[in-house]
Amino acid sequence: MKSGLEIAQGATLEPIVDVATAVGILPEELRPYGAYRAKVALSILDRLREASDGKLVITTAITPTKAGEGKTTTSVSLTQGLGVLGKKVALAIREPSMGPVFGIKGGGTGGGYAQVVPMEDINLHFNGDFHAVTAAHNLLAAAIDASIFHGNPLGIDPQTNDRELRRTVVGLGGKAHGIPRENEFVITAASEIMAILALTADLQDLRARLGRVVVASTYDGEPVIAEQLRVAGAMTVVMRDAIEPNLVQTLEHQPVFIHAGPFGNIAHANNSIIEDRIALKLADYVVTEAGFGSDLGFQKFCDIVCRLGGFAPTAGVLVTTVRATKSHGGMPFGELGSEDLDALRRGIDNLEAHIGIIRRYGLPCVVSINNFPTDTPAELELIHELAVGAGAETVVVNRGFAEGGKGAVDLAEAVIAACERPSSFHQLTPDGTPLREQIDAIATTLYGADGVDYLPQAEVDLARMDRLGFGTVPVCMAKTHLSLSHEPSWLNRPRGYRLPVRSVVPAAGAGFVVVLCGEMQRMPGLGRTPNFIGVDIDAEGRTIGLF
Repeated sequence: MKSGLEIAQGATLEPIVDVATAVGILPEELRPYGAYRAKVALSILDRLREASDGKLVITTAITPTKAGEGKTTTSVSLTQGLGVLGKKVALAIREPSMGPVFGIKGGGTGGGYAQVVPMEDINLHFNGDFHAVTAAHNLLAAAIDASIFHGNPLGIDPQTNDRELRRTVVGLGGKAHGIPRENEFVITAASEIMAILALTADLQDLRARLGRVVVASTYDGEPVIAEQLRVAGAMTVVMRDAIEPNLVQTLEHQPVFIHAGPFGNIAHANNSIIEDRIALKLADYVVTEAGFGSDLGFQKFCDIVCRLGGFAPTAGVLVTTVRATKSHGGMPFGELGSEDLDALRRGIDNLEAHIGIIRRYGLPCVVSINNFPTDTPAELELIHELAVGAGAETVVVNRGFAEGGKGAVDLAEAVIAACERPSSFHQLTPDGTPLREQIDAIATTLYGADGVDYLPQAEVDLARMDRLGFGTVPVCMAKTHLSLSHEPSWLNRPRGYRLPVRSVVPAAGAGFVVVLCGEMQRMPGLGRTPNFIGVDIDAEGRTIGLF
């Protein structure tokens, strides 16, 4: 089988104008970036205000493993499968970050014959949204430095800020170079500016949210916000194009909206509310996906995105694989291609936990087994039996990676059926729930912890959140994605532990607070052999080695 890059480079794409017309976007609402990608004007929401919403399907997964689960591949193939069945469908996903693209995780456009294209453009610079977020974030940082340097009229304490990341010392080299102090870097996908882009409603809302970003504290402990630095207006101008969602297509020409890219383990893990709203007005079925496992992206989609966006999912798709389930059962990575029914039985606890999380939110749950060539008939039969026993309403094998839409028809039919079943969707906790109660509910009900231990700094932070008026806003948990717990080495379904919370920081512009658990960092690093080592151009100028 060809590589994902070879398949994408050999694909025949429809002109983006034709893709837009087919889904109901008017020419004046489209801003093409070349022949195969475009932005969509926000005015489309005014035109479609009275149109009814389609059905929203949220794709999530079990706890990620090195074996891979193929969540985006499943989302894309489901979209293609619904297209094969003649349904008016759209896919809504996040923009990939170049950190994971060049690091270890890889891109965010699916794989095999279930891809979003043009794949290279999307995984790299795309339409400039990430650069706009980076520029706005750095502009804000520069405004802080300038204010401190020029007499510090706001009384900013240089040694305090609301970003607990990798520490550095800046301002060295004498008076002309600033005031020495600790500072830090943050990956673009973890910036609060990215979260704001994903949660904003329109341009004026973006302006207001940027102005509310808390950047530091005064010597008296009062918050300093971007509005006081008189920089929020300029930040909005930098991002005025980035607020428009992007339109591309699947390999089988279904429309795909891609917009915003907050990380799943350290941010709120979902694409933009604007993108969801547009897709829901245009399509009868909208497939979206949440970052990492259901304990992270799915939870944040339900408790943050749906709460702020004012919409609700109709059904959930939970992605698993035979290989990943065996990995949770303790099977070494190098042996996952061998049949081991006992490891499969041991690892099913993780799948059961994630089924329980989806059901906890009142949604019908379809389990999609992403098929690998090494899966044996006995393993597929057993995982189907175990998944049903774990509470899944429907279990299907998805062969979309190898076969595209026709390999995902069974999944598409299962999702259509699930969307017709009653849904009693609800958030985990009601509006106005205090922060501590939200954290405790997530830790005990979803993660399976026995309780929460708040470290001294977290206790101080919680008291400060109350004083700042953030005592009942939604919480955004920052923890490892490699375990249901806070400890990345605890696979499967950890029990008998308490969740340590070390700090709570405000994301006032986004409208939530970030809860840092365990040793979680918000600035990832590269491994020993990052993906970029294999990326290059050939003699004809084509990209090679991307995926």
